[in-house]
Amino acid sequence: MFRWLFLLLITVPLIELAIIVWASTYISGWSIIGMIILTGFIGATLAKQQGIEALRRAQISMQNGDLPSDLFIDGICILIGGIALLMPGFLTDLFGFALLIPLSRRLFKSWLKAIFQNMINKNHRIIYRRF
Repeated sequence: MFRWLFLLLITVPLIELAIIVWASTYISGWSIIGMIILTGFIGATLAKQQGIEALRRAQISMQNGDLPSDLFIDGICILIGGIALLMPGFLTDLFGFALLIPLSRRLFKSWLKAIFQNMINKNHRIIYRRF
């Protein structure tokens, strides 16, 4: 899993840079910078709104005595989506918006549930230590 993450951390910025350079042949550099800043602002606003809504639903769920498992996965998706929108680039913006919009988030939630279930089935544990 960490190999894939490492590979993503290397390839995604390169792809984003290539798309920005390609787009700059059609759009001015200032317009691209403006779009990156605008999507970052919209993303931060959406992430805040969706995050507060997820927290509110989690509180209601816990007050009713239910475990907010779906809300936990919503929170993970919102966090990842917000981080993706703060990163400059068009692909990460599309990915971030997809994670912040509840309708498209359902696809990612089912994928994350499958990953978590697979980790549980394989008895995979991640232990963090503080030094």
